[in-house]
Formats: sequence, structure tokens, C-alpha cells
Amino acid sequence: MKKLLIAAMIAGSVGSMAVPMIASADVIVVRTAPPQPRHENIPPARRGYVWTPGYWNWNGHRYVWIKGKYVKARAGYAWSEPVWMERDGRWEFQRGEWRRGDRDRDGIPNRYDRDRDNDGVPNRMDRDRDNDGVPNRYDDAPNNPNRR
Repeated sequence: MKKLLIAAMIAGSVGSMAVPMIASADVIVVRTAPPQPRHENIPPARRGYVWTPGYWNWNGHRYVWIKGKYVKARAGYAWSEPVWMERDGRWEFQRGEWRRGDRDRDGIPNRYDRDRDNDGVPNRMDRDRDNDGVPNRYDDAPNNPNRR
């Protein structure tokens, strides 16, 4: 009976320790604000690469500066910079990541891009408003809903 009770206590304690370690690995929360970002001299642009600026990282005891660098661009994605955000007096760190949504590969996410297909025509003028299959920039009567 003693062995069964001891085994149950060990299993219970191991299970309770595993959950916080897994949860804390993805999110960094610190009570003190990060220092102001450092100024970095950005090297000349490299074709096919995106500049990822430096940021303050938490190493468990203090903030450590991570230098910016160029990373290979990913087609259809835009780089989202790492950021520290204050929530209820604590600072949470969100790591930088690639996010879907840059169809024309100009480095501007589609939701902010005023010309998603990079054709020189703003999105608001680029639509086929009368659904006749002819884009508005080529259409003689772009707002005629009866035209077919």
C-alpha cells in the first residue's frame, strides 16, 4: 500500500511540474520594462533578404541585446518584428515570426498594402465593380451594374 501511495504522489508531482514548463516556454513574462531599443546601422539592402531589427531578449536574469540581421525572404510571407507589450504591470515578449499574406513579395502585408498586385493601380481602383470580367482600369463603364 505504501508503494502505491508513493508512486501516486510521484506521478502527481511530475504531471503538475510538466504543465507550467511547457506553457512558460512559449511566452516570456517579466516584471521590469525592457530598455529602449538600441540604434543599429543597417547594412545596405540585400536582394532576396529582409532586415530583422535587433531587440531586447530576456535570458532569465536580465535583458540581453540581440543584434539585427538579414534573413532570407519567404515568398507569400511578411516578417513581423518581435515586440514587448505591457499587460497589467508585466511585460510579455512576442517573438518575431513570418506571417502569411504578402502575395506581391514587396515586404508589405496584404492587409496594409495599397497595391496588392504591384501593378501601379491602387486596390480601390483595381476591382471589377460591375462583374463583367473586365478590370476597372480597362473598362469603359466600370460602375454599370447592367452591363454584361
